[in-house]
Amino acid sequence: MDDYSLLIDLHRRAQRQGPGGELETSKAIELTGIDLSAPIKLADIGCGTGASTLVLAQSLNAQITAIDFLADFIEELETRAESFGLSDRITPLVCSMDNLPFNKGELDVIWAEGSIYNMGFETGINNWKQFLKPGGLLVVSEITWLTSSRPSEIQRHWETEYPGIGTASEKFNALESSGYSPVAYFTLPESCWLDNYYRPLQKRFADFLNRHEGSEEAQALLRIEEEEISLYERYKAYYSYGMYIARKL
Repeated sequence: MDDYSLLIDLHRRAQRQGPGGELETSKAIELTGIDLSAPIKLADIGCGTGASTLVLAQSLNAQITAIDFLADFIEELETRAESFGLSDRITPLVCSMDNLPFNKGELDVIWAEGSIYNMGFETGINNWKQFLKPGGLLVVSEITWLTSSRPSEIQRHWETEYPGIGTASEKFNALESSGYSPVAYFTLPESCWLDNYYRPLQKRFADFLNRHEGSEEAQALLRIEEEEISLYERYKAYYSYGMYIARKL
């Protein structure tokens, strides 16, 4: 089994594949000012196994296209949507986020929690804007520096992992330059990282190793995950995900 397959196996059974929370998704919905009864078309891009998708489907009168390029995650989402009685509101789609199947001006809302980094923030917001109606809403979470300076270790780590990381002001400048009007912003609290993502991830480590008979490849992947968790625990004052809400002009 290659490293990519191992990564999918580690995360497929998870409720979420990155930091976030149902309360935070609901808070973002409230901050958009969307009329909860109005019928809308929404794309949830990089939906994973559907943590945010299910909250959106329960909260909004929306027809949701839930998109991920990993078929394993989409299969999990389909199972969860059925168990929640939400299959009629969610259309799962295996698709790359840089080749979306929508017409120009088709969508009322684009939602992307913890996924836009795969394209890069500026590339994503510019590429996706064409699919929004005038006045349509963009809601994305993006790794964000919380301070103007930070220790060299965490600076080096994120500049290597994601050179596009920046402060909230830099992200808002990018949104404004790309034809959006900022609506709201907040940062994800520590609970979204530790309670909702990292601790459940750590609890899956033993079963994961058992499934792969303690292979060196599996152990190496878990060492990478543990180092990421350790970095967050040491440097959580300096970065988090920021939730950006903006309207297409």
